[in-house]
Amino acid sequence: MSQQVVTKKPALSRLPGSRPSKFLPYLIPGLVALLVIVIVPFGWNIYLSLTRWRGVGPVKFVGFANWQRLMADATFWKSFLNSFWIIVAIVVIPTALGLLISSVLTDVIQKKFGSGNASFIRALYYLPQLLPVAVASVIMGWIFRPDDGAVNDLLEKIGLGSLQHNWLGDADSALPILMVILIWIQLGYPIVIFMSGLQRVDPELYEAASLDGANWWQKFRVVTLPSIVPELLVVILTATIGALKTFGPVYLLTKGGPGTTTIVPSYYSYNQFFQLHQVGYGAAISTALTLVIIVFSVIFTIIQGRVEKNAA
Repeated sequence: MSQQVVTKKPALSRLPGSRPSKFLPYLIPGLVALLVIVIVPFGWNIYLSLTRWRGVGPVKFVGFANWQRLMADATFWKSFLNSFWIIVAIVVIPTALGLLISSVLTDVIQKKFGSGNASFIRALYYLPQLLPVAVASVIMGWIFRPDDGAVNDLLEKIGLGSLQHNWLGDADSALPILMVILIWIQLGYPIVIFMSGLQRVDPELYEAASLDGANWWQKFRVVTLPSIVPELLVVILTATIGALKTFGPVYLLTKGGPGTTTIVPSYYSYNQFFQLHQVGYGAAISTALTLVIIVFSVIFTIIQGRVEKNAA
């Protein structure tokens, strides 16, 4: 009887040149940057949230007074309610439209008119993402300007002058128009991500579905959607974090107004910091926003791991 020889693989730590300490010098710059750029400012911000300070002069420690004020602040809760609508505009609608548009571009446009035309249309959708947020916001501000904006001018020329409106200056329309602008800016991002994910889907799956008599919607639901779950989860996570941190369009277009109609936590914190010089209270707002983002990220990452594990 021949004796089976078992070859024992050397442990990673015993392999030549694989000592963990050998890689530590390469980690030091990243760790220093993380400490200086993220950890220290966040710790300082938490400390400031427990103080009363106007940005100059002595810092007065007040404990949880700012946090108690925060819990009773109607404007703070209004800003988080508006963040829900911002999430709808940046996450929900662009993700749903991105799924449909990317599927049409891949399954219909690319097959019938070639990959070049599909890539060109994809680039058109992605163009607002290439523009700086300030530029995109200024452009849309011109379009919706009350006096000589493109929308009001067009309404007048087609005989609908009675519908002219101060779109971003009226409490009834400011938030919906801001949402439309954010959808326009964000839409290209999920389209590009989903189209890249669709490139790795096996065409034989679509052919098998076609042989079974599946229509486009059935193939989308049974083949396309399950195949791009990782890309879908990435888009939802990153877009939601971006929505919670939205600042530029609000600052450039509405300044949180009219009143508090379009105010969001990041702009409310900025307003307390730099306009009202209530640094401690502004720090409490920004710390609360950061904690919400961290909690959401941790929970979503756990859910993402479980979904991908079940899919595998």
